[in-house]
Amino acid sequence: MTKQKPDKETSYISLGISLGLSFGVVLGLVVFDNIALGIGMGLSIGVAIGASMDAKKSKDHDE
Repeated sequence: MTKQKPDKETSYISLGISLGLSFGVVLGLVVFDNIALGIGMGLSIGVAIGASMDAKKSKDHDE
């Protein structure tokens, strides 16, 4: 019986979302005094950063 390694595909989008939301809440409360604006900005920046990191990872993996 052979052991198979599980395919663990790491996605940086989830990491970007979680970090973007947490920084967005702080940014919204401190700078804008509007938590909804901070969450929206943090979410969009986090998704963009996570997607770019995923694209870089897949590009490096293909080469």
